[in-house]
Amino acid sequence: MASAALTVPLAAAPSSAADGSRTVPRVAPVAHVGQESTRAHLRALVRELVGEGMPGVTVRVDDGHGKPIEIAEQAAWTRKDHRLRADDEVREASNTKTMMATLVLQLVAEHRLALSDPVAKWLPGQVRNGGAITLRMLLNHTSGLFDYTDDPALAPSLTGHDPHVWTSQEILALVARHPALFDPGTQWSYSNTNYIAVGAVLEKATGKSLAALVRDRIARPLGLRHTFYATGVTWHGQHAHGYEPDAAHMPPGVPADFRDYAGPHHDDHVDVTGDYVTADGADAAIVSTARDWSRFYAALMSGRLLPAAQLAQMRTTVPEEGPGDPEQLGYGLGIETATTPCGTVWDHVGVVPGYATYNVTDSTGHRTASFLFATSTLTKQEHQTGALLMDAVNCALFE
Repeated sequence: MASAALTVPLAAAPSSAADGSRTVPRVAPVAHVGQESTRAHLRALVRELVGEGMPGVTVRVDDGHGKPIEIAEQAAWTRKDHRLRADDEVREASNTKTMMATLVLQLVAEHRLALSDPVAKWLPGQVRNGGAITLRMLLNHTSGLFDYTDDPALAPSLTGHDPHVWTSQEILALVARHPALFDPGTQWSYSNTNYIAVGAVLEKATGKSLAALVRDRIARPLGLRHTFYATGVTWHGQHAHGYEPDAAHMPPGVPADFRDYAGPHHDDHVDVTGDYVTADGADAAIVSTARDWSRFYAALMSGRLLPAAQLAQMRTTVPEEGPGDPEQLGYGLGIETATTPCGTVWDHVGVVPGYATYNVTDSTGHRTASFLFATSTLTKQEHQTGALLMDAVNCALFE
């Protein structure tokens, strides 16, 4: 999912479960001077969220000066499962798209791919309008392809009840049954299908798995020991547990297909940590930590991972909203930009069952931040407080 404003499924405003698409208004943040006041403000918001019912929240802010701020708070009932840390491994969900775009642009720099390549060149007959959709359109969500997570056939997999692992070919075949949302290149609409196709192109162009590409081109060169492309339920280290309300306590307004999750039940919740969301691939499969992601952003924005020409392409955006958008939301190639009251940020949001993540950086990569919500189902109040936390995190980068 993509939006600089917090976008996770609302109890009173249902959206597709794999990647929510509801946006709350942003609220002007309170200015703070000094790291200690910033830490206190962030901790107060985190504790407020846990007090409102969120199972767990972590925040990490590195403003490039001194020791990073790291905060972790969890509901008492979750402690029987784990002790939450600010640097636990988490499911990064749609933040995966930033890494997939990086891989594509590395191959562009090597002249193995071109952003102008039609999808049909690499995936003949697999993508509707594949002759008119370019790799750039996939990467910046201007393809017009239907979002596969909106098809009811995916609900059993997205809630952990169906062990079938959907391949990219199966997902693209499913999407081919749906009409295009618009002619390729004429509008912007976030679609996870775009990155399912991107992943298939990467594997076709290289002859390697996405897990190997992430390992060999990003994780190992940068020393990211807790960053990997998940192909099952295994974690590499200490990890955050993720939860959803059980069916009896799921807030009203959540669609019927997404009210019952698989996993151990206790304290009115379902522990979905062990559910491998088998439909997620190149759009959402990365596992990482806040520290690892900070190092990734620093390497990306400084040009260590991409030559200047390709980094410029990544940061060439299309508008997400209409004229007059105060945040000037723009989506580049696997990354988003927004104008906040404290400065311009580059970011991405990710949501899968049990995990809502946000990673943000300045244009240099010297300042980075992340937060985790250990659930993807928020009440209206949690959504509002979460938006305040996002604003506070963004502003903490520039203090």
